[in-house]
Order: sequence, then structure tokens, then C-alpha cells
Amino acid sequence: MQINLNCQLSNGNLPQGQTVAQRQLAIGVSAQRPPHNNLPLNLCLILDHSGSMAGKPMDTVKKAACELLNHMNHHDRISVVGFNHKARVVVPNQPVDYVERIKSDIYGLKADGGTCIDDGIKLGLVELAKGKDGTIGQAFILTDGENEHGNNERCLQFASLATEYNITLHALGFGDFWNQDILEKIADVGGGKLVYIPDPSAADREFQQLLQRVKAVGVTNAHLLLELAPGVRLAELKPIAQVAPETIELNYQQEGNTIVVRLGDILTDQERAVLVNLYINYSDRQPMVAITRVQVRYDNLGYANLLSSPVDVSARITADYRPTLQPEVQNHVLALAKYRQTQMAEAKLKQGDMAGAATMLQSAAQTALQMGDRQGATILQTNATRLQAGTTLSEADRKQTRIVAKTVLQPKPSP
Repeated sequence: MQINLNCQLSNGNLPQGQTVAQRQLAIGVSAQRPPHNNLPLNLCLILDHSGSMAGKPMDTVKKAACELLNHMNHHDRISVVGFNHKARVVVPNQPVDYVERIKSDIYGLKADGGTCIDDGIKLGLVELAKGKDGTIGQAFILTDGENEHGNNERCLQFASLATEYNITLHALGFGDFWNQDILEKIADVGGGKLVYIPDPSAADREFQQLLQRVKAVGVTNAHLLLELAPGVRLAELKPIAQVAPETIELNYQQEGNTIVVRLGDILTDQERAVLVNLYINYSDRQPMVAITRVQVRYDNLGYANLLSSPVDVSARITADYRPTLQPEVQNHVLALAKYRQTQMAEAKLKQGDMAGAATMLQSAAQTALQMGDRQGATILQTNATRLQAGTTLSEADRKQTRIVAKTVLQPKPSP
């Protein structure tokens, strides 16, 4: 498996006569698809079947889960955990062989009781562990409500534990009344995607799109390694973020002069883009300034701690300096700005500052337009206008705002 690394500075030149500069480093990471099939998928569906899911929601989720089986390979593994105020194993971890029997077990789910998401995640991890050898571990966690019988901090602890066992958690919010803060954190900590399913008709499409994403996993347990040159340091506040395919603030560890950032899964059909905010102290006595050496450490085909070929990043000292940004890096900077502006808007809403929230949403809309995200700009501006008119945002508006903050929406396929 080959790892593709694309490193680009916001400006590859440094002005002669100065000694310090700030630069953004954009790092694109993807995996080259091997000639043969990837490792089998080990998928656990962790499904809310509380009382609020009764009727069409439960029926469509069960149908979408069963349809998912039709698109899995016989060497893949499946398990299903159902949770309301307690969790239970619906389908024990097993190969996707006896499809009709598995579907029958899924259709046996009945909607009743409350909601305890953390018990569902815990039991899902137990089932995934049974099939972890030689597979790619993934979990889809679907819920339509608050975790009233559980503990949200416990959810995040299990999400963190999942990454230690090389398991990725994706969070799917069904309807409009799930807790967007906790589901986003579960997905971010668990290295997965936050998905919004606004109505039952979208369930099958979203399940299939997420399945295609996990089928495209090339390598797992990937870590970005940044060996900083002398005089180079990270910015103080939130210096590293993923900006594509979703925006996520990333944590990091520092080992000597090397920064270690966990990325998790690397896909073969979609580049992961990471933006790093750097300060560079330099002397202009040399024509070139070393900045960092970039590598990826990853697992693949049962082998751990493999290393990609290193990429050295440097900048050129120039007397004819022009402060222009590379367009691709600028787009990544704008994506992160859109996310943070929307976060500030949501914080002001929680404080009851509707005017301040409207102003920040307008700024986010303008940022979205700058980066060519017209659909996101329309949604953000519409919500800003509603707030300016004194209208409270609905739960659907809030969910949609969160999603467009994190990503660029893709056009829906024609029916």
C-alpha cells in the first residue's frame, strides 16, 4: 500500500530582512488502492430502538440496515446491537453468510423504552472485538434522541477506547431531536463521520453512502508525524485541524521535536486534508529554510507501524517577496474559518445573543461563498436572516447548520 502525501505552504517564500513568519501548511493524505481486494469489513450497527423510534422511523431504519447487507461481501463480518434504556445483542458478530436469518433478527427489533447510547457503544465494541483480527473495524451508531438514561462523558470514553483498538465510530442523527453536541464529539473522538438523517426517506441513502466510505478504507490507525526543524513551532491555540472531507479540531502529542497527530482511517478515493498553523524563526543568511519533515505511520494487512516515504517542506528566502496565498491552502483556511465562525454563532445562541449569532452566521455565509460553497452559504445566510427577524431557529435548522459548518454539501443524486 502506498501513501500519497501532498504538502503545500500557504506561501513558499519568506521575506528577506525578517526573522519570523507565520505559515499554514496543508497536508493531503490518501492511500493508493491495491490491485487486490482490501481487508474484510467488520461492521457493527448500533441502533436506537427506543419508544420515540416507533412507526415509520423504526421501519425505515430496519429496512436500510437490511439493504446494507445486500452490498456487503460474504467475507465481511456483521454484528447488530440494539439499545433503548439498555443494550442487547441482536446479531452476534459473524460472517455475512446467512443473510436472510440476519435480516429476520433485525426486523425483530421493537421500539420501546428510553435511550442509553453509552451502553449501546459498549456492547458494540465487545461484538467488534470478536472479529477484529484481519478486518477493518467500523461502527454505525444511530439515535434519534437524548441520552437520558446514559452518561455522555461515558460515550466519549468508549469512543476514545475504540480508537485504541483501531475501531472507527460514525454517528448518525435521525430526525431533528438528537443531541448534536454529543454525537459530533462521538464521531470526532471516534475518528468517524457525523451524519444527519432529516427524515426516514433519507435513511437508506445515508447508510449506503457511509458503507461506500468505509469500503474505501485503504489503511488504518494512521498517525501524521511532523518533525519540526529548529526554530519552527506550532501556534499556541488549536494549531492543527482536519479540513476535508470534514472539519475536525485535532489533538496532538509532542515527542521531542516531532508532532504526532492521529488520523485513523485513510481512504483510497478521498483525500484527508490537514491544516497546520506554524511560526518560523529564521535567518536570511541561507537561501532556503527547512520547516518540517512529514511522514505517516500506519497499519496495513496485519502489519503495524509502517512508515510512508518522508516529504521535506522548506521555504525560499526572497528579496522580491509577495504576500500571496496558494489558492488551495486558502480554501482550506476558509473551510476552518467557516467552521469556527459557526461554532461562535452557536455559542452566542446558547447565551441568548440572537443578534450576535446572526452576525457570526452572516460571516460564515460570506466565508462559504469565498470558498465556492454556495449551498452552505445559502443555508447559513437563511438562518442568519431568521435570527435578525427575531425567529428562533428550529431543531432542523440547527442540525443543518452544524452539518454545513463541518463539510461542503454534495448535490443529492437524482432519484
